[in-house]
Amino acid sequence: MPKIFITNESAHPQTFEVHGWNKNRNITIPPHSTSTISASDKSSGAIIALHDGQEGEQAEITFNGFGGNDFIDISNIVGAGGNLTIQQQGEPTTRKGDPLFMQHLRAAWSKAPQHVKNELKGSVFTDKNGKVVRIGPIKDHPKLEEFVRSFADGKTYIGVGAWNGSPGNPLDNAQSSAAHGTKNAIITYSDEDATPGRQGGNTAHRTLHENQAHMADHVLGQQRSAQHGPAEDLSAPKPHEPAEQHGPGIDLHNKSGKACTYFFYDNYWNGNGTAGANFDHPLKSVHLAAHASHFVPLPATFKGRVQRGTLIPATWAEFQLDASNDHAAHGDISLQQGCDGAATIASTDGSHRIGGFENDILTHAPEKAMVKRKDGMRVLASTMGNWMAGPNEAAAQWEFKMVGQKKAYIKGGSGTDDVASKNQRLAVTFF
Repeated sequence: MPKIFITNESAHPQTFEVHGWNKNRNITIPPHSTSTISASDKSSGAIIALHDGQEGEQAEITFNGFGGNDFIDISNIVGAGGNLTIQQQGEPTTRKGDPLFMQHLRAAWSKAPQHVKNELKGSVFTDKNGKVVRIGPIKDHPKLEEFVRSFADGKTYIGVGAWNGSPGNPLDNAQSSAAHGTKNAIITYSDEDATPGRQGGNTAHRTLHENQAHMADHVLGQQRSAQHGPAEDLSAPKPHEPAEQHGPGIDLHNKSGKACTYFFYDNYWNGNGTAGANFDHPLKSVHLAAHASHFVPLPATFKGRVQRGTLIPATWAEFQLDASNDHAAHGDISLQQGCDGAATIASTDGSHRIGGFENDILTHAPEKAMVKRKDGMRVLASTMGNWMAGPNEAAAQWEFKMVGQKKAYIKGGSGTDDVASKNQRLAVTFF
């Protein structure tokens, strides 16, 4: 069973609301002390710091969630009054939160013009000397959200993120990236620097956040390029193009009757039989006319998927291009995150291996297996569940009947044919 270690690095007792564990009872942690909360596998909850009885920064946790990974983040949508970080035990690269959030807040407030301070009256609270001690709920105040984004964008949840049909802010959504498997959680609170186990100054976290900011700018640039597709808008059919290209990548074929944009998602991380699925930052996109084909070059290190559009539920063509054991490409078709149409994945090295299916399984699917996606399309629901809904057993049973686990992953991580290609290149066809 996982544990949550909460350390109070401040010079005063700090009270936290506990939701989901500890019988939902508050805990107060003495100065420079650590408290431990036991959690159950696959449980979710939040640890929320209280300031003058008001909710502030919170650590949100799901243990052993999608893909067997923990999901952790720091959120300020209900307020802030201190600094809070969270990470997996022994995994500093999973750290979330700004360890100097309040210091950055005060610096931004001191530079804010008077009209901004007037707009934020009642949302930013100061002591008698004018020092900011707390902010109210960001979710209720668009101007406060705008102000906080000026210094904390990409470091913490600021808006509500992707929820209830809203796409959310990409940098907020990135806070929900998967951690590395499932481990104990380390939460650190401080009025100064909330970096866990900090010693010898603040260089480490400054370097980390500078790198995070650079990475955020980089992936957002990629995402904007992917969404608007200026680099690879291939509206004219080019049926012979794949054979003319060389190197690692995907021979992409659109055998549907309409133009479509396909998005390539590189995993956030990869482990031994596990992966941190990427839902937010596509590496690139390719727009193909109906019945068009195109070779998509990719780095040999790519491990992830290609899908129609950016929405889920959707059919995934999962693949890697340079496996560590044989340096070949390997892939499969997965329906675990839903199905929006048929797809196949095939070798291109002459071995004639193929996975997936070509038949339409949407038209006559039972209604209880279907969901209406944000774009209005009726698709088969996820068989394993995600943050939007739990697993849909009707969808799984229909797919077992119409496709079968041997051709595509429907449930679980075994029983599906592996499609390998020694030339580090696979052919993916969407129907």
